Amino acid sequence: MTTATAKAGGDRELGEYLSTECVTCHQLSGRNDGIPSIVGWPESSLVQALSDFREHRRDNAVMRSIAIKFTDDELAALAAYFGSLAPDHETQSVAASDGATTK
Repeated sequence: MTTATAKAGGDRELGEYLSTECVTCHQLSGRNDGIPSIVGWPESSLVQALSDFREHRRDNAVMRSIAIKFTDDELAALAAYFGSLAPDHETQSVAASDGATTK
């Protein structure tokens, strides 16, 4: 188990703050339109995936360049935030209030 995995259970509010870069690609609706959804992922799984990108154990140049910016505590915070979200529940009402349409 890596240090990052052991830190699952991070600061959800910090994760929400840090998530702005993530949600430019990963939809808060939980839809997968070519980019996997991270909404509702178990915290330890998301921490491990992000750590793997950061440590070059997973291959995706975009994700590597993003994950390398975050500390272990920040990865845990992101995982806490995204893990606390429910796909297609809260986010559709947010999209509707923004005037966006969903498929």
